[in-house]
Amino acid sequence: MSSAETNAAARIRVRGLAKRYGAFEVFRDVAFDVGQREVVTIVGASGCGKTTLLRCLDGLLPADGGEIWIDAQRLAAPIAGVAMVFQHFGLFPWKTVYDNVAYGLRMAGASREEIGRRVPHFIALVGLAGFEQAYPYQMSGGMQQRCGLARALAIDPAVLLMDEPFAAVDAQTREILQFELLRIWEGKPTSMIFVTHSIEEAVLMGDRVFVLKGRPSRVAETIAIDLPRPRTRATLRLPRFAELRERVWSTLMSEARQAEFQLSGG
Repeated sequence: MSSAETNAAARIRVRGLAKRYGAFEVFRDVAFDVGQREVVTIVGASGCGKTTLLRCLDGLLPADGGEIWIDAQRLAAPIAGVAMVFQHFGLFPWKTVYDNVAYGLRMAGASREEIGRRVPHFIALVGLAGFEQAYPYQMSGGMQQRCGLARALAIDPAVLLMDEPFAAVDAQTREILQFELLRIWEGKPTSMIFVTHSIEEAVLMGDRVFVLKGRPSRVAETIAIDLPRPRTRATLRLPRFAELRERVWSTLMSEARQAEFQLSGG
């Protein structure tokens, strides 16, 4: 997607966003747009505020400056149509897969008939059919994250926020889930912001990569990912994939080394 197309069809608009904790500024003057059918990935050194930014976009944390717009609505608190998938699954341990996936729909006041129609569909979509009555403690990390993804998708979000969703699973499961998410997104593209520490994951998933740098941080560079979709394991072997990965890494190298010796800001 070109920048002109993104701006013309922006679903998310961020202008002059700032967040601080006391005297410590996490980020300042953050500004970007995300299109209606676009995946933006965010990378940056540890402590640069990636997760804090995502929580502001979800309305879970108040910003200390600037504005966030979702379509025509200025964000002041969590709103319908925005769903978040957390790194550590975020499931209710006392609820079954079915009830975890149904939770957001029940909170939104969906009818029993709608819940009964939508929940099995999204459980099957993420590959958990047959595990409807399982509890989180009975499932692997990958299965728990599939459940968290199904819960987010079930409310039919216009915006999907992903906070390092595959960081807590092993490498093999992570790769499986990456391509599962790509498959699901291809079937119903939406606006997605995906925070990750993995440069490979950022390049594989994104249409653009935002690189956060500085203290306080800002979007220091935007890298267009001109890899064809749909993306598969063959994408990882493309020379262009390696070139883009190296470009993202080169923008982060010095920042990452400096961040090892500074206090974390989120």
